[in-house]
Amino acid sequence: MPIHDSKVQQLERIATAIRKDVIEMLVAAGSGHTAGPLGMADIFTALYFHILHHDAKKPDWEDRDRVILSNGHICPVWYATLAHAGYFTKKELKTLRKLHTRLQGHPHRGALPGIENTGGPLGQGTSVAVGVALAGQMRKRTYETFLLTSDGEIQEGQYWEAMMLAGNKPLHRLTVIVDRNNIQIDGNTEIVAPIEPLAAKFAAFNFHVIEIDGHNIRQIVDACDEARAIYERPVAIIAHTIPGKGVDFMEFDYNWHGKTPAKDEAKRALHQLRTLGGKVRSEHE
Repeated sequence: MPIHDSKVQQLERIATAIRKDVIEMLVAAGSGHTAGPLGMADIFTALYFHILHHDAKKPDWEDRDRVILSNGHICPVWYATLAHAGYFTKKELKTLRKLHTRLQGHPHRGALPGIENTGGPLGQGTSVAVGVALAGQMRKRTYETFLLTSDGEIQEGQYWEAMMLAGNKPLHRLTVIVDRNNIQIDGNTEIVAPIEPLAAKFAAFNFHVIEIDGHNIRQIVDACDEARAIYERPVAIIAHTIPGKGVDFMEFDYNWHGKTPAKDEAKRALHQLRTLGGKVRSEHE
């Protein structure tokens, strides 16, 4: 659906607020992943506040679009997004990784409204998403399945088994969004275990491939609109993102993949994000 400048501005403000929540959640927890959640805030925001057909008051609505998060370690951004969308209260975000919390370090289906899959082992979510999309196709449902996945887990063999099935059926209501931030816990993906040429690999598995700037709201929306219009094959959106987006000392640094900011670092990060929020407003005024 078309998106107006005022809506883009609104989504950018929400994404910044979600990034702030992620920092505060991680500091309160004392553990968790930082770079990926910050890098994916724009995509989660665009999905839940513009693209998806969903209803926070009816999280089990049968025809809702499904979001499957394969790289479950970035779940703080999912939790924060769901809270902002009204699935549960924002005050619960500070319970991340606490004893008996509903906000575990990896998502657990059934623990929270809006969580569609249990995540943990990398690559596993791909098979879940293909199964969800295949079930919808067999039952002639109209919902779309969005698989959110990291680039590091593309090194898993299970990943490509699932993609082969998706392209073979073909699952035209499946959209894979790859967080192409080029990092994993041990370093740069192209040094640890290269995955390029990535677009060509997806195309070889019968996917329609789109490459975008994963921080450009309009490009995210346009890519998902294009994906809905493709009826003969599944779609892979390769979203080029910056790990740690919005915090200069975190950006592009793979050491922040699984590192949590200390209190002084969090203070600096939140200051930068507040400044970023003001900049977003002024650019659109």
